[in-house]
Amino acid sequence: MAITDLPNSRTEEDGSAVVRVLSYNVRSLRDDEDALARVIRACAPDLVFVQEAPRFFRWRKHAARLAAKSELLVLSGGATAAGPLLMCSLRATVERTEDVLLPLTPGLHRRGFATAVVRFAGARVGLISCHLSLRTDERYAQAGMLLDRVAAMDAPHTIVAGDLNEHPDGRSFSRLTKELQDGWAVSPWGGEYTSTPTDPHQRIDAILATPGVEFLGCGVPTDLPEADLKAATDHLPVLAAVRIPAAGTSASGRTAPYTTAPRPGSS
Repeated sequence: MAITDLPNSRTEEDGSAVVRVLSYNVRSLRDDEDALARVIRACAPDLVFVQEAPRFFRWRKHAARLAAKSELLVLSGGATAAGPLLMCSLRATVERTEDVLLPLTPGLHRRGFATAVVRFAGARVGLISCHLSLRTDERYAQAGMLLDRVAAMDAPHTIVAGDLNEHPDGRSFSRLTKELQDGWAVSPWGGEYTSTPTDPHQRIDAILATPGVEFLGCGVPTDLPEADLKAATDHLPVLAAVRIPAAGTSASGRTAPYTTAPRPGSS
């Protein structure tokens, strides 16, 4: 299996990097793990933003096994981020990682972010894997915390991906896309709907990025075996190819700030 109509990973002469990014809710590996790994490998990602990674007994072993089957490495997250996880290929040079737990609302599931800063050749980028709340008010507050975390990443560019538990016209999704690019909206490729594999009818998963990142295509891969997609988990994957400028330059080649400034009025 291979996805050939989306740009492949590469490093360009100016030091910028074309990177394949995958976002995938894996439902705690309760389904067909081998089918899941086949889907991930077929997408040939440099980065995988996982939601609902295993969080309980021997969760690190389960995460490491999935990474090995997918020909990747565990980067950060898992139970220590309440479910979000990051995986990467050997192409990434890791600068730092941090798992973030969000405030707990009594009676609701704990949420968190898996974060990292990595380099691809001359391109430096922050990463945040997220899974927002099912409850409207908590989800909106978490969207604000996510934007604050983007501003605090101390990286020239940041990619955010995850299960937003909301349609694009929802107020939390809209809050995010006022400051971040929505990959599907900017450069649609493949399919739109991520839920559910047996009846795709809604887009609640997304890959987002700060303005300096160039989307070359983003959407649900449509040329993978349907049996694997249905067996792997209860979401469809979102795959994007992005171009990340080399540190110190913008997508247009102009000099860009090395770090991300805090958002005005953020708290």
